[in-house]
Amino acid sequence: MRRRIDGGSSFEREYGYSRAVVQNGFVFVAGTTGYDYAAMTMPDEAGAQTDACWRTIAGVLDEAGSSLQHVVRATYYVTDRADAEAVLAVCGRVLRDIRPAATLVVVAGLLRPEMKVQIEVTAVVAGTISKI
Repeated sequence: MRRRIDGGSSFEREYGYSRAVVQNGFVFVAGTTGYDYAAMTMPDEAGAQTDACWRTIAGVLDEAGSSLQHVVRATYYVTDRADAEAVLAVCGRVLRDIRPAATLVVVAGLLRPEMKVQIEVTAVVAGTISKI
């Protein structure tokens, strides 16, 4: 069974995607930027944007029956190599004990110029994947 999760962004309906899709025991979270979707504002600094990304992702995972503790894969996109350390510092704080497979990619840009970081994750739904 496939379940879509709406994150509250107008982008989702306008651009034809879901904030997350739950299927076969996994939660696939779309690339998430640092917007506060209620106010449609974004902090200027890359580290603060990263904190905002993780708040959005945590909320979506919770709605999906998962959590940050269940993240198995993460990809970080940054638009400026100089911001990588600030982004990784926040990711390290959030994921230090979880340690998913992760990749950081420096990209030429994101959809809007104010976007400095985007994060996408895959997580398991709590209790659906048995321990080996």
